[in-house]
Amino acid sequence: MSNYISVTSPIKSETVESLRAGDHVIISGIVYTARDTAHQRMVDALRNGELPPFDVAGQTLYYSGPSPARPGHPVGSSGPTTSSRMDIFTPKLLDAGLRAMIGKGERSAEVKRSMIRHKAVYFAATGGTGALIAKCIKTAEIVAYEDLGAEAILRLEVENLPTIVANDIYAGDLYEAGRARYQTLDNQVVNHNSHHYW
Repeated sequence: MSNYISVTSPIKSETVESLRAGDHVIISGIVYTARDTAHQRMVDALRNGELPPFDVAGQTLYYSGPSPARPGHPVGSSGPTTSSRMDIFTPKLLDAGLRAMIGKGERSAEVKRSMIRHKAVYFAATGGTGALIAKCIKTAEIVAYEDLGAEAILRLEVENLPTIVANDIYAGDLYEAGRARYQTLDNQVVNHNSHHYW
């Protein structure tokens, strides 16, 4: 993993400032899992002037609901879930100081604007690799919403979790850049074939 940037979570603001969309990053340290219902509860608490079950300021949220652990393991398969499902809640958490998110897929325009405003970063993890990601998780403990089962908020200690910066604080967007590159290549192929055959 020599071409990866190593970062420690909680991630320092100056580290976020140094990252660019497309950077390959391995994350070690503490991250918290949270999916749809946990997000709803945390945002409801903030809107009611209450504190969420942990201080989100400066923290990293991983959009995952790990499956039950096999004996001798802290968690089961722990792949990322689709991040757009959290978009409706994310700006409020960014207002509260959330610094980083890990998930799968694109974010809304509102979330991207909020990330720039609050200097937060979004990392993409590879879908379908839950068993491999689980090997990066060294410890796991429930911190809130145990009634949600697999979707309870967990505090994870991770080591060398592989990700890619999908959105940085400079409006860099890995997904948009990828589509643009594909469109350019597609046009080149079409033009080449047109020239070749006609």
